[in-house]
Amino acid sequence: MKEASGNATAIEFWYEFASPYAYVAASRIEGLAAGKPIRIDWRPFLLGPIFKARPHDSSPYQNPSPAQRRYRWRDVQRLCHGAGLPLRTPSAYPRNGLIAARVALIAIDEGWGPDFTRAAYRANFAEDREIGDEAVIGAVIAELGRDAGPVLAHAQSPANKARLFAQVEAAVARGVFGAPSMLVGGELFWGNDRLEQAIAWALAPPHLPPLPQAGRLA
Repeated sequence: MKEASGNATAIEFWYEFASPYAYVAASRIEGLAAGKPIRIDWRPFLLGPIFKARPHDSSPYQNPSPAQRRYRWRDVQRLCHGAGLPLRTPSAYPRNGLIAARVALIAIDEGWGPDFTRAAYRANFAEDREIGDEAVIGAVIAELGRDAGPVLAHAQSPANKARLFAQVEAAVARGVFGAPSMLVGGELFWGNDRLEQAIAWALAPPHLPPLPQAGRLA
């Protein structure tokens, strides 16, 4: 996907505020794209409705085993250490990212989306604040020098609620099933560890043969 000027490739960055891997990715993506003909399109969404639609497990949560859960947090700890990011294991997990995602849509429109996104992630994963609480998100907005009242009112409007619902539907239509996800045109990359690959693809996409029919991959 190109900008109108034709000199920058867009990477859609799909992220969910409950995801610690997206916390890491959100801190890295702009640095990796800096100085390159790439535009980052920030796409907040919710994973819960996508998880609930799974035919084998209708829970809105990932439901990992205890061993998987312990591994993932250790993995996140290593990644944050390597990236120089603060981490405080949340006292509640996963937290509800609904209000944060609604605010992020407004912030993106107004040009402060990346700053809000990173601040909300810090509140969740570095400061152990309850980002599902509107008052906490209001404080995050205020800490960025914004008037929280009008932003929250806009974020909680019926039109913006419908917009987030449509954003989730768009994620499903685009094949997104986890966070963080990066889309370069129609090519999907899933996970913080695929950021570099997504950047490379945006700069020089290889010519790969199409995959066989889905039934042959089951």
